[in-house]
Amino acid sequence: MPRTTKERKANAARVNAGVPSPSLTRAAGSGSNEIQGAGLGLRRVFLDEFARKPPAHTHFFEVALENWIHVKGRFACLLDQVADRLPMVCHGLSLNLGGQADLDIGLIKDIQHFLQRYQALCYSEHLSYCGDTGHLYDLLPIPFTQQAIEHVSDRIKQVQDVLGQQMAIENVSYYCAPGQQMPEIDFLLDVLERADCLLLLDVNNVYVNSVNHGYEAVQFLRQLPTQKIAYGHIAGHYREHEKLLVDTHGSNVIDPVWALLADAYEIRGVFPTLLERDFNIPPLQQLEQELQHIVKIQQHTTAMPSGAKQAVSGT
Repeated sequence: MPRTTKERKANAARVNAGVPSPSLTRAAGSGSNEIQGAGLGLRRVFLDEFARKPPAHTHFFEVALENWIHVKGRFACLLDQVADRLPMVCHGLSLNLGGQADLDIGLIKDIQHFLQRYQALCYSEHLSYCGDTGHLYDLLPIPFTQQAIEHVSDRIKQVQDVLGQQMAIENVSYYCAPGQQMPEIDFLLDVLERADCLLLLDVNNVYVNSVNHGYEAVQFLRQLPTQKIAYGHIAGHYREHEKLLVDTHGSNVIDPVWALLADAYEIRGVFPTLLERDFNIPPLQQLEQELQHIVKIQQHTTAMPSGAKQAVSGT
């Protein structure tokens, strides 16, 4: 895959000329097989330092796509430097998969161009809606109904058709479930199957939802299809109340979430996992410690006897 700035510019020229990049012909799920270990969400507050020398134990990075898709000048040069060093995955914020308004085809084509330019190994979006007559600047829950499954699945398939590749959907945190007709896990599994898409497994969101809505997080993990997991997210959250957690990405990962990540690896196998930090961002050295912890759990799980893993997975 193009990894140097020179190679990327040549690839961009092919894209602009309407010639598909050869590496884009790989199977959509194969991107997750080309990333491994631990990753970090790229933020501009530490971009200069990250471009000079990514933290140890950083094996890939993620960009919040809408924040970078039209970037130019110094930031674009720094992004190129990071992409020269590490594989990239892209995470969307505003596609509004669950909304009623028509999908923004212009945005999707811009996303396609960006993915091709940087040979991003995965593109993901939230399984939520975020717009009505305008952008609502929040990720709102899609009703867990059969009608909603059909609606959002058709929209995901439309996005994949325009992109020419599979995408991944992220299980989101939610704080109410209007019109709920089925459990969250059934809704998620039906969308994955009907849309033929991949899963970005956010482990912190599983934990947050399990506390807020009173379900068993490990049982949720046991029902997920291993072959659908592209990669994972882990992050911190805010405890508003004993039974109300808010997914903020603004603090360190807590021990119960680390434990749930270990359970996820033991149940579903080790998958690439990315650390998100959006607020109260500490020095990179502190984030490096959390990245190291991801790798430590991955290595521990890989070294476990198969019998121990089967005991955790319930098989």
